[in-house]
Amino acid sequence: MIQKMKAVTPLALAVAVVAFLYIEFAANFTFHWVTDGNLGNGLDLPAHFHFALPAALASWGMVFALGADNSALRTVAINSIVGSLAALALFALVTAVKGLPDFWMIALTAAVIAFVLIVLSGALTWLNVPVIFVAFASCIFWWIATGLDGWAAHGGGIGKSLAALSKPATAGTGAFAGVLSTPYGWVALDGCVTLLIGCLCAALSTRLAGVLTPRPSRATDQGGGKGAAVT
Repeated sequence: MIQKMKAVTPLALAVAVVAFLYIEFAANFTFHWVTDGNLGNGLDLPAHFHFALPAALASWGMVFALGADNSALRTVAINSIVGSLAALALFALVTAVKGLPDFWMIALTAAVIAFVLIVLSGALTWLNVPVIFVAFASCIFWWIATGLDGWAAHGGGIGKSLAALSKPATAGTGAFAGVLSTPYGWVALDGCVTLLIGCLCAALSTRLAGVLTPRPSRATDQGGGKGAAVT
């Protein structure tokens, strides 16, 4: 067991370092660097373009689940885009129907999208349905967190400013009293970009693990040792 723990230690260190750098970067980008005004509590109002922070961890995990090689990286990246586009289609269709307070349009659209993708995967071998589902779910999660724009009228807020945030009618219904309210098109884009960054994190962590892994020692004694000729 000790040997197995030693063997995975370089990877553990690499993942820890990259995870720290990613979360530090993504959180500062969202709440300090690219923002729409000071909230007065040490944080800023996130702009429409920000990082859906958990999504990168989902795609990162999928890369590792598929083998953490170049093929896995390519598969997760492509299918993350497909899943994000599928989520965007759901958002747009739900917006057209304006389904609040009923959920049937969300359920029906998700069912149709799942059916179509699974059928298409029979002909398009590059489609990976589990990865698409993970990406789709990540975007749906962020849609819920940011106010279900489209399904809930003005769920993404109006104006996306400190002035709009200060009024209940325009603040939006996202997390933290509307701070994370985001229009659905931006939700899909934010989710997609963050999923692709997760793929980058997976690639960086595997490369770093390779650098940290000790190289196997070579036998340097060419003339002695077992099997050496005795004169």
